[in-house]
Amino acid sequence: MNNQQPSRVNQILDLLVEEVEERMRAHRQPLPPAAPAVSKMPAPPVAPPARLAEPVETFTRPPAAPAEQPPEPEPEPEPLPVPPGPPHAARLMGRLALALLVAVVLINIPFNRYGTTLATALPESAALVIRDGLVVKEEDDERIYVYQDGKFRWISSMDAFEHFDFTWGDVHIVEDGFLDRFEIGKPLHVLLKCQASPHIYRLEGGMKRWIRDIATFEAEGHVWEDVRFVSCSYLRDLPDGETVPPGSGPPPQP
Repeated sequence: MNNQQPSRVNQILDLLVEEVEERMRAHRQPLPPAAPAVSKMPAPPVAPPARLAEPVETFTRPPAAPAEQPPEPEPEPEPLPVPPGPPHAARLMGRLALALLVAVVLINIPFNRYGTTLATALPESAALVIRDGLVVKEEDDERIYVYQDGKFRWISSMDAFEHFDFTWGDVHIVEDGFLDRFEIGKPLHVLLKCQASPHIYRLEGGMKRWIRDIATFEAEGHVWEDVRFVSCSYLRDLPDGETVPPGSGPPPQP
């Protein structure tokens, strides 16, 4: 009994081994190659039917026309001869030229022992128009005058010159003695005053002259348009001159 039982077990084991080997062989067999996938290619475009070429007409280019030659310029007409002028016109021009030459010589010939000629003896003021506002100065005199109301008035200072808006371009240089022929009026002054002081001063020769009162101010012919306002320190720095009128005592300071 015991001898038959192991053989039975061996049979069962052999069957199991065979089954396992069979399945392993089945797994080891290679799979058949897969068929390649076929990709769909786009259909080629259908070309339109070719058109028959139309016959091309050929033309023969005519030969170029020869370039036109520019017309030859016509010869310019010769200028007509100018007839000579009358003989008396030439004589007249000659006489005028001779007279002009003689006049130039006479003007530049000295007529006195100092060598003065007629050209230099003519006064420069001959062309001046005497009118209000004319500013003159004689050659050897530093004083400047202005013509007002029929008289020449001396401009007493550069402050007055600038206050009345005169410029050096307004000044006409005249010969010495020119003013002797005219009446000389009162000098033209500028009046100075500062805001902090009631006193009015007249500027003459770089000095301030105190005007005593309003009656004197008007008697001297001054007007308020002649007053120029400056700083009080500027007035105090100016030296004191004689009062207006003279002898009015020590002048007050601004």
